[in-house]
Amino acid sequence: MVSKNLICLWYDGTALDAATFYAKTFPDSAVGAVHRAPGDYPAGKQGDILTVEFTVIGIPCLGLNGGPGIKHNEAFSFQVATDDQAETDRLWSAIVGNGGKENVCGWCQDKWGVSWQISPRVLTDAVTDPDQAKAKRAFDAMMTMGKIDIAAIEAAIRK
Repeated sequence: MVSKNLICLWYDGTALDAATFYAKTFPDSAVGAVHRAPGDYPAGKQGDILTVEFTVIGIPCLGLNGGPGIKHNEAFSFQVATDDQAETDRLWSAIVGNGGKENVCGWCQDKWGVSWQISPRVLTDAVTDPDQAKAKRAFDAMMTMGKIDIAAIEAAIRK
């Protein structure tokens, strides 16, 4: 792998499936090299897929088929800045509709347990607005949502 720093994500034998899904779902994403184990290891046998190099929205990653011992949690997430409701809906639906689950405030989890924040730029701009009253209205609106509704955020800003 060319990058000196990359994100390593632990999977239970499904690194290639996850990398393939990410490559099909997100722009500027791809599956790279697939490496097989040179010998037996606790979670697999010689010849099993051990690691998968992939890119998610330009971020270099390595999927490690390390076994069932470690689970993903919300302490790590990919935050994806979306440009409009159509992109927000498409990415949310792809993740949730492929065995994932909804969460709150624009967060969801894919079927492998990796957390995603599908965050419209409108929301980020609104909650960081120097006008604290406007930022609070946008924040309060967000706190009632699962998937972010851009029209509702914009309405909250205009109040």
